[in-house]
Amino acid sequence: MKSQTNFLFCISLVFLFIFKAMGCGCGPIDTTLGFLSQPLNRSNFDIQKPYNLPVNHRYNFLDGVHKLCVFKSDKPHSRTSRTGPRTEIRVRGYDYTSGVWQFEAYGYVPSDTTGVCIMQVFGSKHPHATTTMLRVYNSSLYYYRNPVILSDLYNKWFRLNVIHDVEGNNVKVYIDGVLKHVGPGRGGPHINHFFKCGVYSQKDGSFRMESRWKDIRIFKRHD
Repeated sequence: MKSQTNFLFCISLVFLFIFKAMGCGCGPIDTTLGFLSQPLNRSNFDIQKPYNLPVNHRYNFLDGVHKLCVFKSDKPHSRTSRTGPRTEIRVRGYDYTSGVWQFEAYGYVPSDTTGVCIMQVFGSKHPHATTTMLRVYNSSLYYYRNPVILSDLYNKWFRLNVIHDVEGNNVKVYIDGVLKHVGPGRGGPHINHFFKCGVYSQKDGSFRMESRWKDIRIFKRHD
């Protein structure tokens, strides 16, 4: 009986160690430790918007906040695109095919927005186009359609950190420093990846979609 108790105790310690190592159950952490911040300015932000509209009809930057909106009836971002309408910041200058990279920003979604992707890690093996999509449906933030990353999302700022380990083939999503999801990388070496944020209409989207972003930063893990 004593040996069985000791065995169960050891197993419990192992699971506790794994749980903490994943960043769960130990409160907020600094996800940027061991990473190097990359130089970034507005020249790195390529605004993708409906091709037939001026940028300022769907995007503005005021007091440090990027405000992006799109309507369900809008055109796609190019004449040849068959995708849904979008207004997104495509981060340029930091495309990658290897290593461990991190996106950090503060996001905000108003309560009339649903059925929309607000952040992407672009690039994936066929037949997928993306490694990660974070979508809003009815006040919650999802990893694609499941699971829920954050409930009660609307009308408040949250800090989002997304870490993509190419060789490790995984993506970790943190909200306010707390690990919320670990998903598959979907890519691998030699596949081009980059980060995007904004609004990209999905199925069952609201008529108008909006997200706001500030303090966007890109990090690379220091090896």
